[in-house]
Amino acid sequence: KNMKLILERNEKINLTAITEPDVVRVKHYEDSLTCLKSGYIKDNDSVVDVGTGAGFPGLPIKIENNSIRLTLMDSLNKRINFLKEVSSQLNLDTECIHIRAEEAGKNRLYRESFDVSVSRAVARLSVLVEYCLPLVKKGGYMLAMKGKDIEAELDEAKPLIKLLGGQV
Repeated sequence: KNMKLILERNEKINLTAITEPDVVRVKHYEDSLTCLKSGYIKDNDSVVDVGTGAGFPGLPIKIENNSIRLTLMDSLNKRINFLKEVSSQLNLDTECIHIRAEEAGKNRLYRESFDVSVSRAVARLSVLVEYCLPLVKKGGYMLAMKGKDIEAELDEAKPLIKLLGGQV
């Protein structure tokens, strides 16, 4: 049902470049579930999906583990409106917030508020760390879904990760 809504709306608001249903299922939905398979997201955790776009990886995580408290953040209001509709149609209790990632970490409503931050295809890791780590509680996790060529990005981001109180 989520995939059908995404493909229908994609024509109007450009949610994803991938439009073949089988490819959407594998490259978006199943790929998003690797966050759950990591073991860092536990039952009843508060999870924020930063730069969620069409709701990946957040919505598949919530569908598979409804106990999590999910917040979807995106800078485009039309995406947030779409995500509110999808959440409603799928009976998923989610909070959908229209905010720029760089502002969210400075906002005391969201700063250090989440057990886990997830993101997928948002920015280089050095930038993503600045967006996501401030949102995570002490002892929490930031999961950045990146491609196979992560080593250079990780080397570049390590000093900032340490500066912000994190560790790889």
